[in-house]
Amino acid sequence: MTISRPIRFIRRGQRVQLTHVPPERTLLQLLREDLGATGTKEGCGEGDCGACTVVLGRERDGRMHYEAVNSCIRLAHSIDGMALWTVEDLTQDPLIEPLDEAAAAADLHPVQQALLDNHATQCGFCTPGFAMSLFGMYQTHVCAGRPIGRELAATELSGNLCRCTGYRPILDAAEQLPGLPRMAVREDSLLRLLEQLAEEGRGPGADFSYEAPETLADLLAARAAHPGAQVVAGCTDVGLWVTKQHRQFARVLDVTRARELARVAEQDGHLVLGAAVSLTEAFAALVARWPQLARFAARFAGLPVRNAGTLGGNVANGSPIGDSMPLLIALGAQVELASTRGSRRLALEALYTGYRQNAMAADELLTFIRVPLPAADQLLAVYKVSKRFDDDISAVCLAFNLSIREGRVQQARIGAGGVAATPARARQTEALLAGQPWSEDTARRAGAALQAEFQPISDMRASSAYRRELLAALALRLWHEHGPAPHDTLHALAPLTPAPLEEAAP
Repeated sequence: MTISRPIRFIRRGQRVQLTHVPPERTLLQLLREDLGATGTKEGCGEGDCGACTVVLGRERDGRMHYEAVNSCIRLAHSIDGMALWTVEDLTQDPLIEPLDEAAAAADLHPVQQALLDNHATQCGFCTPGFAMSLFGMYQTHVCAGRPIGRELAATELSGNLCRCTGYRPILDAAEQLPGLPRMAVREDSLLRLLEQLAEEGRGPGADFSYEAPETLADLLAARAAHPGAQVVAGCTDVGLWVTKQHRQFARVLDVTRARELARVAEQDGHLVLGAAVSLTEAFAALVARWPQLARFAARFAGLPVRNAGTLGGNVANGSPIGDSMPLLIALGAQVELASTRGSRRLALEALYTGYRQNAMAADELLTFIRVPLPAADQLLAVYKVSKRFDDDISAVCLAFNLSIREGRVQQARIGAGGVAATPARARQTEALLAGQPWSEDTARRAGAALQAEFQPISDMRASSAYRRELLAALALRLWHEHGPAPHDTLHALAPLTPAPLEEAAP
């Protein structure tokens, strides 16, 4: 017989323990319905609007690490052992201490004061979420002495939508935070409290309905014992099954606590990313090695989704419109699948066998993603086309990785999303490019080959015809941006792409 594991976390400097919480209960339900913390709002229930944003804190390398996340799709059990802040806690947490006399005399936290001073709220429904994203930014950047520029503020608030005030006063508030009286979380005290929670959690296990093993060996053993359990990581997709489809799970297996899967390393000429590495950390590692990916990384969902979601979860999910897979396919990534029987490696594109179907056995888990490190002659570009610039799902995502020497394409790898039932590799177009001179004519022929290779469908994001036009347009855009004489790409492609906004890595 399975039982519900207690949830233990730190809030307002106190240890909180809750029992008999179903494994599929969301953090937002826990806050609003069980704890009466109704300052956290329920908006879209999808992780898109940010009205439900809270901040989680955990120890990392002896320091506190802060993450703004969407509580509407976060499973409540996943915060076990962490610190939690909601909008009510900004003036109620005794561990948030003033650092100067002006702050000691203040009635509000600096993020609240900045929103008030800049008239950055109207109806107020979205304001708690903005305040919490600002709080996460405040603890991460302001308390570390870093300035807040407009670009950083826009990135940190990319997962929060405002429908009435407009973003200018909210961004003004963010920029003014460093100049306000200072407050900060007393991290030494909080770290001791978290250590006490961790010590309490160590001991003989039981048959719990929500399992979060702390080692890879224990995780694989749990998977072997319960192959029917719902596997979760950041729950940025599974959470929607709960909020929109009202699914219930008899047993949940959380992969994010396995220490081995939370690591980023270089090994044998590869960047090795554990499956539990967050999207925020995974993209930071990729951008450190391919700086041209910075803009694309910032457009992958909003920051709260990137903080919660994992690269391994995005890949294992296998959505045909998942943005990481076209990039990883173009980079030649491999996935490692493991069970108690051993491990094996597959090319990432070979993982998918159909729509939301993959080659994993019932007792296997995706454990690592291996990406070859960049080569000297590598031309990498990735394009995301969506209706909104921030926090939107692609109509088409197309990634090119060309090896060009002496004016000729020596080798090509192309990953595509939004044009087939699975993330796909454009093998026919790759074959056409190999050995060809790198020229505008070659780019045009590559675009025509892409159109012949894929038969995209029409849906709410784009028509089939528009997607096919994009395939040709983006191949030509690659030439205009990275040919011998790059010029104004948007002007050059205007006749071909008249509709949705599209951007690419610079």
